[in-house]
Amino acid sequence: MDRHAALEWATGKAMRPRVIYDAKPGSPLEIDRELYGRLARETGRRTLVERFVVPRRTGRAWPMRAGQIFRILAVEGPQVADLNVWNLANPRERFVVPRRTGRAWPMRAGQIFRILAVEGPQVADLNVWNLANPRERFWASRTRQLHQAHLTTFNRLWSCLPYLRPMLTMTGDSVQYGRDEDGAGCHDLLGTRCDPYVHKLLNGEELDVCCHSNLVRAVAPFHLTELDVHDVLNVFQVTGLTPEGRYFVKPSPARTGDYVEFFAEIDVLCAISVCPHGDLSVAVWGPGAGDALATCRPLGVEIWQPAPELLAGWTPPATSDYRGGHGLRSESCPSS
Repeated sequence: MDRHAALEWATGKAMRPRVIYDAKPGSPLEIDRELYGRLARETGRRTLVERFVVPRRTGRAWPMRAGQIFRILAVEGPQVADLNVWNLANPRERFVVPRRTGRAWPMRAGQIFRILAVEGPQVADLNVWNLANPRERFWASRTRQLHQAHLTTFNRLWSCLPYLRPMLTMTGDSVQYGRDEDGAGCHDLLGTRCDPYVHKLLNGEELDVCCHSNLVRAVAPFHLTELDVHDVLNVFQVTGLTPEGRYFVKPSPARTGDYVEFFAEIDVLCAISVCPHGDLSVAVWGPGAGDALATCRPLGVEIWQPAPELLAGWTPPATSDYRGGHGLRSESCPSS
């Protein structure tokens, strides 16, 4: 006698399958079919907000507001899709950006994000835009003038004219590099992103994984173009000027677990490129140029939502209140 038959014989009852996760009446499992059926039927009373096509063998993420509806459509025939969902205001989101690629993500005012060295030293190039108005974007040179050539805790990233307000405030810097014997510092504002144009100029080669190109690809899903990519903050990058005034770099000092952290003063779109020069220990231009691929590593990003009480007394900064009109005066209309 097998175990099933023995149990039936011992209890005198036939053993039938029993649903174990069975809710009582009134539970959240009892969906309001009238509400959701109405939403499904009344397609003529919807407004199309956005439509996009995800190319084969790729992926895409998009934000959804409560009360919105989205469809996943087979546009050219049968195709499987894998779907993940996160709370948009999750207290913590983490993702890893692979080496020699880029990624963009939105940040809400009052949130915090970290850029982390997850496998060792690696440089990142950071761009920032006003999420609602990309004409307002990070101004590297003014930030350098207002603070210093290498940023650290309590320095801010300022926006361009005519807005001129802090977009991000650096709230953490685990590297704490300071100044070395050559006058170099970390988290660089002296230089800017590498790009395929200067790479072709110096090496005569076509390279599509330069930081400029990585940023272009990263922001394309947000309807931005190459013209929107701008001068960067070089995170984890050590730079300085020689006595002759030439720009130089040193290998990144970041170690696994090191991070820089920023507080979003306004709603922003951030984007980083995981630099194809890796940790900058290998020269990629000039007579001794080599391939830096072996020194390239991924970077992590964490997004945090602080508790409301931690934001007591903080308000998002307003744009500049200069209204002088630059000395221009409108012409008086001639009297009739």
